[in-house]
Amino acid sequence: MNDQQLLRYSRQILLAQIDIDGQQRLLDSRVLIVGLGGLGAPVALYLAAAGVGELVLADHDQVDLTNLQRQVIHHQADIGRAKVSSAAERVRAINPEVKVRCLEQGLADRALSQAVASVDLVLDCTDNFVTRQAINAACMVEGKPLVSGAAIRLEGQLSVFDPRRADSPCYQCLYGEGDDTALSCSEAGVVGPLVGLVGSLQALEALKLLAGFGEPLVGRLLLIDALGSRFRELKVRRDPACTCCAQRGVSA
Repeated sequence: MNDQQLLRYSRQILLAQIDIDGQQRLLDSRVLIVGLGGLGAPVALYLAAAGVGELVLADHDQVDLTNLQRQVIHHQADIGRAKVSSAAERVRAINPEVKVRCLEQGLADRALSQAVASVDLVLDCTDNFVTRQAINAACMVEGKPLVSGAAIRLEGQLSVFDPRRADSPCYQCLYGEGDDTALSCSEAGVVGPLVGLVGSLQALEALKLLAGFGEPLVGRLLLIDALGSRFRELKVRRDPACTCCAQRGVSA
């Protein structure tokens, strides 16, 4: 770590839980962010600012006027532009030392497996059930921790699934193998600061896992009621009959 890095990250390094060793782990880390919308926006910005060494940004979509109410990484001038390109520009602006790799595609099958295998941690910032299940399955197979967040209307939730831990449930343990019947933000609406809150908490969980401090939300589901400004936590146990968990670490 050089003098400029010591200065840039000094406020984090001052924390005994992070220190120089933890900061070096962040600098050496590679992270995949799937979805550069309302959740992925704060995730990408905070992880870049914190000094995560490489960010892989994945999203097939383009910036739309309706995104700007909550997807704060994109600007008015970015309308019609690929979200990964817009996000990459902001990431480089906040921290030019961070290596950025863009995947302007919907990740599935082999492409998803390869993207997950190439990083140390995955953040699911998507908004549909089928994609979430696919990301979870790839993380289980590749043995990579997954930070999953969601927000709709005035409700948010967050959890961490870590296949490196024998006691950790996975996304499928929690939600089963149901169909993609959940409403999207375009159908049900969402308030902007809520996705910012959930995304910021996702970034915090990622930093804890990468730098090795604190107690990640493994085996716990954090529920956020924005209307009443209340937080609630539920215990989540691993399902011994889960078909996805049975695949954990098979290629790790």
